[in-house]
Amino acid sequence: MSSENLPQNTEHQLRKPRVAVVFGGRSSEHGISVVTAGAVLNAIDRTKYDVLPIGITTDGRWALTADEPERMAIANRRMPDVDQLAESDEGGVVLSVDPGSREVVYTEPGAVPKALGEVDVVFPVLHGPYGEDGTLQGLLELSGVPYVGAGVLASAVGQDKEYMKRVFTSFGLPVGPYLVVRPREWDSDRAAARERITGFAAEHGWPLFIKPARAGSSIGITKVDDVSGLDAAIEEARRHDPKFLVESLLRGREIECGVLEFEDGPRASVPAEIPPVTAHDFYDFEAKYIDAASGIVPAPLTAEQTAEVQRLAVEAFEACSCEGLVRADFFLTEDGGFVINEINTLPGFTPISMYPRMWQESGVSYPQLVDRLIQAALTRPTGLR
Repeated sequence: MSSENLPQNTEHQLRKPRVAVVFGGRSSEHGISVVTAGAVLNAIDRTKYDVLPIGITTDGRWALTADEPERMAIANRRMPDVDQLAESDEGGVVLSVDPGSREVVYTEPGAVPKALGEVDVVFPVLHGPYGEDGTLQGLLELSGVPYVGAGVLASAVGQDKEYMKRVFTSFGLPVGPYLVVRPREWDSDRAAARERITGFAAEHGWPLFIKPARAGSSIGITKVDDVSGLDAAIEEARRHDPKFLVESLLRGREIECGVLEFEDGPRASVPAEIPPVTAHDFYDFEAKYIDAASGIVPAPLTAEQTAEVQRLAVEAFEACSCEGLVRADFFLTEDGGFVINEINTLPGFTPISMYPRMWQESGVSYPQLVDRLIQAALTRPTGLR
């Protein structure tokens, strides 16, 4: 019998696609993920999609949460969290790992499990480890559920700054000087590791930036002006990740560029510039999210510079086998060349975030951006592709 003659699931055909927005998570970027989820929930067209908000607590519990974006904002300089939004202190959401079923089930101790229906696509807005690094993407691949954004490999590479830079270098993209200190090296001989770092400083000069290898939102990064601040900076970085990077200061302008996948391939947005932040040593977490330091969109660049940074942003997207979206961050150095700093496969998506602002200036509004990402995910298969 041909598939055309098989009975069709009329209910599935008639209902709107169900989008599970998954947010929060176990990383130090939990709070900003909740803020991002609020913005995405606000923007999803409810006449076109059903929405299921799922929050992951800091201890890893998948919780059914209220669909109340207004409760997901920063208030009095404090970040929201999933525990404030969860409908139960003990209930959990379970996603089947059987690719033949996309059913989501809600369970509570002593109660009969409750089916919440099928999920057609997941919109993950988790930042950092246990969400942006390929772990969630692997689970969704096992479950056969389409999802927004990069796949397992690209997510893992995009989260680990060491291997991201190695991929960039192999594709001929310009990368600044850096040094990696792995956990075993630090734990076995700290004196030798410090000597390597001070040798790097002697070659490239102070200040240095000490940063966690697998964190984002500028969390755990310290600018170190001399050797006296080195140990405290390393301790702060290792609080977020046992592997850390040492980078030299690149003097120049900070330029960002968004990449979005269209039907004919990835395209770059107009770039933005992050001007010097006078109240902060650099563009750190507080500058980005608490004090809402603002970038300049579009960046004041020449036509040639704009075209070059857009070209490099798309090349970085392709080099890491990305899908959906990426924000690529660069330095325009004093000699007029661009150096790529990093990419973010799930960039900040709050109302003040640079990625949506760059696409707004490029003619794609925030709701259109969210819709395009969902539609692209719905048409992209899971598995090898």
